[in-house]
Amino acid sequence: MAEVKWIKIVTDIFDDEKILLIESMPEHDAIIVIWFKLLCMAGKTNNSGVFTLNDKIAYTDEMLATIFRRPKTTVQLALKTFEQFGMIEIVDGVITIPNWGKHQSLDAYERKKERDRENKRRKRAEQKALAQKSDDVVARQSPDTSTDGAKSRSLEKEGEEDKKEIRGRVEENTELPPPPPQTDYECLCQKYGKSFVDERVTRAKKYSGTTMATVAKWCEEDAAAGRTKKTKFSNFPNRDYDVSDLERKLLMSRQG
Repeated sequence: MAEVKWIKIVTDIFDDEKILLIESMPEHDAIIVIWFKLLCMAGKTNNSGVFTLNDKIAYTDEMLATIFRRPKTTVQLALKTFEQFGMIEIVDGVITIPNWGKHQSLDAYERKKERDRENKRRKRAEQKALAQKSDDVVARQSPDTSTDGAKSRSLEKEGEEDKKEIRGRVEENTELPPPPPQTDYECLCQKYGKSFVDERVTRAKKYSGTTMATVAKWCEEDAAAGRTKKTKFSNFPNRDYDVSDLERKLLMSRQG
């Protein structure tokens, strides 16, 4: 049987005449301690107050002396005293406490334990029935999982294709951002040539307060002047030359 975690002790135990008589004896403290050790041992083994090891071997005074960590002579004196006062009985060499179950109300304790076990069994059965019922409902309501899995994968694939198509349309309809605006210097270089502009910039550095507007004005004026400027060769008429014919004539003159 399972051990009992507690035992009953009346509060006026030290007013009991048997305990009073023991207290008048030599080694009374050791005898009383052994009595309480016997009570606790009976509750721990929960064998209806019968002191046996594994329901087979009766505890001897030597065994109890070892377990209680008391001298053998003290244990023998205590057991003899308890037997004389009717606190224990030796039945066929086995130490017993008379009416142990009656005084400890173990029958009521066992009935309570049995009721608790029965309540637990009933609750487990109810929970099992509810769980089985829930599984049956889910099984009836749930469609074929393999079909659902295929449909789910198909929908996911279609969703990815739709996303790709939308991204492609967005990329097609997205206009490229306009190029950054050119600076005044870049515009002048593009219009007049870099070396032409750099010459005017170098000239502008010689004068404080000169801006790119001034450089642009100089470029415009100098470019216009260059287009209309005449040299001493300007009055010569333009002539068309045949380079191949000139080379031929030059070779013939050398051979002659």
